[in-house]
Amino acid sequence: MLPHQVDDVWQRIRMQMQMPVSQHPKVKARIDWYLQHPNYMQVISQRAAPFLLHIVEQVEERGFPLELALIPLFESDFNIKACSSERACGLWQLTPLIAKHNDVDINWWYDGRLDVVDSTQAALAFFDYLQQRFEGNWLHALAAYNAGEGRVARAIEKNKRLGKSTEFFALDLPRETRRYVPKLLAAAALLKNAESYGMHFPPIPNQQAVTLVELPQPLDLSVVASLTGISHQQLAKLNPGHKRFPAMAKGANHLLIPADKQALFASQLDKLPPMEDYNWLKYRIRPGDSLSVIAKRYDLKIEDIKFLNQLKTNQIRAGKTLLLPLPATASADTSLASSLQYQVQQGDSLWTIARRHGVKLELLKSWNNLDNDRIAPGKILVIRQ
Repeated sequence: MLPHQVDDVWQRIRMQMQMPVSQHPKVKARIDWYLQHPNYMQVISQRAAPFLLHIVEQVEERGFPLELALIPLFESDFNIKACSSERACGLWQLTPLIAKHNDVDINWWYDGRLDVVDSTQAALAFFDYLQQRFEGNWLHALAAYNAGEGRVARAIEKNKRLGKSTEFFALDLPRETRRYVPKLLAAAALLKNAESYGMHFPPIPNQQAVTLVELPQPLDLSVVASLTGISHQQLAKLNPGHKRFPAMAKGANHLLIPADKQALFASQLDKLPPMEDYNWLKYRIRPGDSLSVIAKRYDLKIEDIKFLNQLKTNQIRAGKTLLLPLPATASADTSLASSLQYQVQQGDSLWTIARRHGVKLELLKSWNNLDNDRIAPGKILVIRQ
């Protein structure tokens, strides 16, 4: 039976493993940890169920060892929204730098590190680079993914100079990295020999639970939900890269939806209106503000502000920010439609504003007809997204 013909995605991975089983004490110690936490794989399987097959297919397409599909198991515990204190996010824990180098968008509207499709493509592209950089040595590539390629390369060169082995376990690497690779080898060993270890991997059906649909234009996701019967909660869970959910799908040209909704979505696509043109104001709440005051000031409805900002009550707090839609006027420059407006705060500089929104300083100045870097609190800046 071929891998795509089996019933269980875990079995599909098991059939295509390429890395040798390691008997190193660090690997055995990690195996013991997994065995001492038997419910761990139950949680992992539940979280991985919507996404694991997509990841497996992407690894297969590149001809990589299927062990790589297990990386989110210990990188993020298959928590799609996981973020570390070092600003690494998503299933693959991509850092902003790695994301940028692999063409993953991170902006005010969208964070591709939290998108399964974009992040998986980026992570595997990075692994492709690393395995070539280290001449096909996957353990070195894995170590470099965690510690950085320079750190691993220097450790290899050091051992060469000293006449020592350059295999992974002989390298002088950070403690976290010395634990990182054994985590993968241990998970792979358990999956490969699950019966002998007595470890149960709850089956995940070897058929797509979700479907990727292309978006011809930015859409109001609340309309998508109402026309297709897909709940806001489902769309949010499958598409956490859309940071302003559920108001709009702006920043990426695709959505993940439940596979059983694909035909319905396709039939309704022509009925989905494009997102209205707005200039978006990122409003910093001031002392004394209330939703009614803000709504009156900008001629908006309180319920629209609450919906857009996912507020369950009317309580707001000074210092927090709200996203406010300001209709684009007919006289406005159409090239600025759907742009963001930002009100300059005390202590802001053009450089910090540009960096915060992921745009170049010179572009920010150009959009706002600024000749120098001076900026006064209270000024409204246009930021194109």
